[in-house]
Amino acid sequence: MRTYAMRTLMHLAAHGERLCSIAEVAQAYRISQNHLMKIVNDLVREGYIEGIRGRGGGIRLGMPASQINLGLLVRHTEGGFDLVDCGTCIISPACRLTGILKEALAAFLAVLDHYTLADLMAKPEDFDAIFGIDRADLPEASPSAG
Repeated sequence: MRTYAMRTLMHLAAHGERLCSIAEVAQAYRISQNHLMKIVNDLVREGYIEGIRGRGGGIRLGMPASQINLGLLVRHTEGGFDLVDCGTCIISPACRLTGILKEALAAFLAVLDHYTLADLMAKPEDFDAIFGIDRADLPEASPSAG
């Protein structure tokens, strides 16, 4: 889930204030629209995305990209971080693997905590050709600039 959530937020950041459809994002990444809808609903509930219903509606970032911390986003989108199931393992009392993996996970999340969506989108024009964006067609204000 985290990968599609991140990709969706990057797509929206690249498009600034313009409303995008879930179908557009799904097509851009060649992923299931039904699966993406579940992810978008979760991101809307958490305030990462603003959903506008009705004719002419769509989705866009719900907050400035500079306020979307990657570490917090990954923690939210992942159900759990158990890298191994040691609960029933007979060697768990003597094994140090669990502690080492917890240390590695903490380091991984600590790195992500230093970055925001804005860091990923430092050069939004790099995404123009990929997403077919014409900067002249985008609204002036952009949450990704925040």
